[in-house]
Amino acid sequence: MNLAAAFRVVAEKSPEKSAVFWGEDEFTYGALLAQADWLTARLIGGLGVQRGDRVGLWLKNCPQFVPALFGVLGAGGAVVPINNFLKPDEVNFILHDAGVSVLVTDATMAEATAKLQALRPGLRVVLVEEFGTGAGAGTGKNLPPLAIDTADMAVLIYTSGTTGRPKGAVLSHGNLLHNVESCRVMLTALDQDRFVVLLPMFHSFMLTVGVLLPLLVGGSLVVVRSMNPAKNIVHEIIQRQATILPAVPQLFRMLAGVARTTRLPLRLCISGGAPLPVEILREFSAAAQIPLLEGYGLSETSPVASMNPLAGPWKEGSVGVPVPDVEMSVQDDDGRLLAARVTGEICIRGGNVMQGYWNQPAETAKAIRAGWLLTGDIGFRDEDGYYFITDRKKDMLLVNGINVYPREIEERLYEFPGVKEAAVIGIPDVRKGEQPLAFVAAAEGATLDPAAIRAFLRERLADYKVPRRIILLPTLPRNATGKILKTALRGPEFVQLAGGAETAGA
Repeated sequence: MNLAAAFRVVAEKSPEKSAVFWGEDEFTYGALLAQADWLTARLIGGLGVQRGDRVGLWLKNCPQFVPALFGVLGAGGAVVPINNFLKPDEVNFILHDAGVSVLVTDATMAEATAKLQALRPGLRVVLVEEFGTGAGAGTGKNLPPLAIDTADMAVLIYTSGTTGRPKGAVLSHGNLLHNVESCRVMLTALDQDRFVVLLPMFHSFMLTVGVLLPLLVGGSLVVVRSMNPAKNIVHEIIQRQATILPAVPQLFRMLAGVARTTRLPLRLCISGGAPLPVEILREFSAAAQIPLLEGYGLSETSPVASMNPLAGPWKEGSVGVPVPDVEMSVQDDDGRLLAARVTGEICIRGGNVMQGYWNQPAETAKAIRAGWLLTGDIGFRDEDGYYFITDRKKDMLLVNGINVYPREIEERLYEFPGVKEAAVIGIPDVRKGEQPLAFVAAAEGATLDPAAIRAFLRERLADYKVPRRIILLPTLPRNATGKILKTALRGPEFVQLAGGAETAGA
């Protein structure tokens, strides 16, 4: 079994069922399968794509993402999902690194695509608007199914490149099928479920949990056309009676306000993509009375590695227990397993772990030790086997030789009334080695006083953990999936604020 074959089984069983809701429009499984078959024929018969070739997907969220994904997989190709917020120069690096010569995109990206083709004259483009039209389908409409193996590369997904140029994580059909099954069991996902898709489909979290999982169990996607204004999200959830919402933490703070006056049809919510502050978990749980399960994973693990179990218990601040058929451990720098409550590096082993980094054997060797993926995340497990992430290994500070974890400080900042966003980084200090520096944004209508925040923190944290300065910003920089960009906060534009006024740009 491979991903394309698995989708075909579902689509041929229920061809008239709505697979994707898109505003007022609906797309059936049968229609999407026909479009996927058209693309498969186009790629093989018209463009000469062969098994193992990489094909780029540069798309905004849209129903055609589904046939684009399965059309490439059906041709035996490997999908390279590309962040639609990237500039042509950034996309060019990925296409060059992955060896992509065919790109699937849409007409709204015409200007950026033209710039990209100027950089790559040999690049061939297929527009999703052509799907099913017969335009340029070439010869391959009735090609026999390819013998695609579970070990074949299905997706080459590029990491965000926080430590330099992005690296391509090689995920096989087996990796992704393994993770879909693990998530199905954890969430008891059924064919009646309707998953809300509002995060970018190119992101590993949404690709697996928001696209592959619902489609391979025979469920449906409620793809939100526009999140601006935010009430559009609520409208779509209610109108389509959505049941499962995967999203990033900040969205649940917004929904907590809605849930106080509006009953939502959701049966469960999943927080991923960034750490879930305990204060947001409490606020949402009290208002909505809907399970909000925090999970954890990386692109390199397809991506889900752990989750709080639906049946409970749910532990505040914990990313839960390993998903089925996945192992996690906490290890020291020498690979020794550490006991409960002892902090070390989180490591993952299982059928969801990537095959390696594309064309980077040295980086692969650094990332995988004795079969364990080294995540770069610092944390511990408790006596019940629940895992807690304290911070990224590279984010940990050394203040007077003592480990300080920014996330601990951030959790306290979120408890301060009026704080909407918070992030802590380390800056060099002549006497202490490093000092924490906090960036905070206020909720709408709130006014924050840095001195009051520091006084609040001093009552709850050791003095050496209290940030030397608290910089107030209108908003914190985020990436396409809503994760706060600490790499940007470490840049000169923001760090220089540490020597100036504590209110910036307000």
